[in-house]
Amino acid sequence: MEYIFHAENTCSKEIKFNIDGDVITNVEFSGGCDGNLKAIPKLIDGWTVDLIEEKCQGILCGRRPTSCTDQLAKAVRKAYEDTKQNA
Repeated sequence: MEYIFHAENTCSKEIKFNIDGDVITNVEFSGGCDGNLKAIPKLIDGWTVDLIEEKCQGILCGRRPTSCTDQLAKAVRKAYEDTKQNA
């Protein structure tokens, strides 16, 4: 299932990905640091929601209270919870 998350307090405004059970694939960021946001999807493709949270949650960008990777962790958790509720 494709999921779209609207990021907050980051240069990236939207994160799109597929979720199948708890596995995340095809991550795409809209906006943000081009090089980093091309690398992250390649590194995490096929990771579980728990692993993405473990590795990405809490990472900050400069003085911001979040980062694109932190927003990704929030996005995949929300998608996972949403899909469990709709099952």
